[in-house]
Parts: sequence; structure tokens; C-alpha cells
Amino acid sequence: MNNNSITGQLGELLRSRGLLMGTAESCTGGRIANMITLVAGSSDYFVGGVVSYSNEVKHNVLGVSEESLRLHGAVSREVVEQMALGAIRTLGCDCSVATSGVAGPGGGTPEKPVGTVWIAAALKDRVVSHCYHFGTVRAENIQSAADTALTMLLELLQKSNG
Repeated sequence: MNNNSITGQLGELLRSRGLLMGTAESCTGGRIANMITLVAGSSDYFVGGVVSYSNEVKHNVLGVSEESLRLHGAVSREVVEQMALGAIRTLGCDCSVATSGVAGPGGGTPEKPVGTVWIAAALKDRVVSHCYHFGTVRAENIQSAADTALTMLLELLQKSNG
């Protein structure tokens, strides 16, 4: 395992604590799960992920409330936090990351321009989330969101006592 990479560091920490993780991805479309499973031995701590590109999957699989989707939209703190907690519940894991955003090049609005991504990291019932504004290039936005989500989870785990 490459311990210098974010996925290597995260995997080592998850393994040492006996924690399982999962993902709930919208705008990253499975990129985070792919990055994790590129690490040999990731089956020790990665249980799987949900690519919840549609609002129906966010609601029906992850349990995101229809009210939150209607009032705040898919790209919001409320939705991404519910996605992260829904992944823990649905996948039976200890921690998760969730992403929802406007990868581009289209789909942006004045309130949520291209590159706007909400990311959440959850450990048990604790959730941290933040809105990021990346650029206008789709592939770069997806990779930036994936890298940031993994970093957020690593930092959340490092700050917790186990």
C-alpha cells in the first residue's frame, strides 16, 4: 500500500481502527469508490458505494427526504449530509463520504454555478460538510471533489478518538 497517498493513509487508519467505510456519490459518479478499490487490500475496510445520480435514488436508497430535495435541491448541505448518513445506514458501515454537485460544463445556475460541490464526511452519527467551488472543467471537478472527500474523512477520523 502506498502510505503517502490519501487512499493509503485512509486505508491504514481504517484498518488499524477496525472501521468499515462506504460512499454515497452523485457528481463523482463512483470515482471515490474506484480510488479506494485501486488500493490492494481495500476489501478489509471498504464495503461499497451507492452512485445516487438521480433524486429518486437519493430518496429511495439513501433515505434523503423529499422535502430536503424540494426545498434545498440536490446540491445542498441538507442533502449531502443525509446521503452520508444514509450510506452508513444502508451499507452497514461506520463511516462514509458523500458528494453532490454541478460538475459541468452545463447545469449551473447563478446560485449554484458549475464547480459547486457539497461534500460530507460522516463517522457514526457525526457529520461534517462543506461547500466547495472548483473550476469549470468537468473531469477536474470530479477529481477535486473525490480528493477533497477522502481528505475530509481522513481528517474527521484523525480528530476522533476511535
